Amino acid sequence: MVTDDLNSPASPLFSVIIGAYNDWTPLDNCLASLAQQTGPSFEVIVVDDGSGESAPEFIRRWERCFQLTIIRQAHAGVAAARNRGIQISKGSILLFADADCKLQANCLSALATTIADSPEHSCFQLRLVGDRSTFVGETEELRLTTLQENLIQPNGCIRYLNTAGFAIRRSRVNAEGFAFEPAAIRAEDTLVLANLMQGGELPFFVANSVVQHATSLSLTDYFLKALWSAYQEGRTYDIIASMGVRVRANYRERLGMFSSMWRTCEQKSIQRSACFLLAARQLMRLMTSFIYRFLHGTVQLSHLDNLFLEDAASRRLSALVLPNSTRVHISGSLAPRYQSKIR
Repeated sequence: MVTDDLNSPASPLFSVIIGAYNDWTPLDNCLASLAQQTGPSFEVIVVDDGSGESAPEFIRRWERCFQLTIIRQAHAGVAAARNRGIQISKGSILLFADADCKLQANCLSALATTIADSPEHSCFQLRLVGDRSTFVGETEELRLTTLQENLIQPNGCIRYLNTAGFAIRRSRVNAEGFAFEPAAIRAEDTLVLANLMQGGELPFFVANSVVQHATSLSLTDYFLKALWSAYQEGRTYDIIASMGVRVRANYRERLGMFSSMWRTCEQKSIQRSACFLLAARQLMRLMTSFIYRFLHGTVQLSHLDNLFLEDAASRRLSALVLPNSTRVHISGSLAPRYQSKIR
């Protein structure tokens, strides 16, 4: 078993785990940013989640720059891909990133320093920024900045978790069997946050370890993805509601965030139109969430328990802990709809 020894020469300090699905060009930029990192040792694990073609040569060439492992699996979703990466990782710290992310200069070095100086923390949220070279990227920068500035806590932790830049100690993984819930098609990282909050914990925010989320979506695709994601997240938020944990901002907090967005536009010289665009996006997401709840309002909570857990008395779902005895049972009427999503 790999241990959480930050000074062990036998294994890299970091295992960077990236799920990929038909996004080789963004992944190439992500790997290029990793090649620029200096300081701590690391390995990179790319899990190809059933892409239309296997990893091209321009991806495999990075094997000459750092330890790169590429494994391919049948399409099962990003949660299953990350879990596969966890299984074969060797690092003392697991760092999750997305294929369309770029680690900024000294990202790993700053993260390693913070982790070494914070033995009381097991989970770490890196600071996320947008790519301001496009209008959509500028809007994403505004969204990420607003969330992180408003959800930071006085003790340095943050009520926010995004696996575009999230790290966890190996010791926590070994002790509690950390895994992502494959049944959560979207917002699986928010489910992890809910489990942390249920246990009285939040990730520690590492402000000087920066990851750029470089989206290449058009404005239309940006809206469509937001709406479709909001609908798919409905099932995950049903699970979180059954846990009795509140992770979403209330309406007062949302109003405060809108005010904060307006100030951020001025401070960072972001176009005011990005503020209105983001407000419209969030409003449409809220409407989509209401539609989901209306369409699924007749589903009993016990049905969700039966779908995701054998033991309905247990409220601690497997996004954080997956004991070997956990099994998923699906009723005959629900099986055709969900069988392809659950392993």
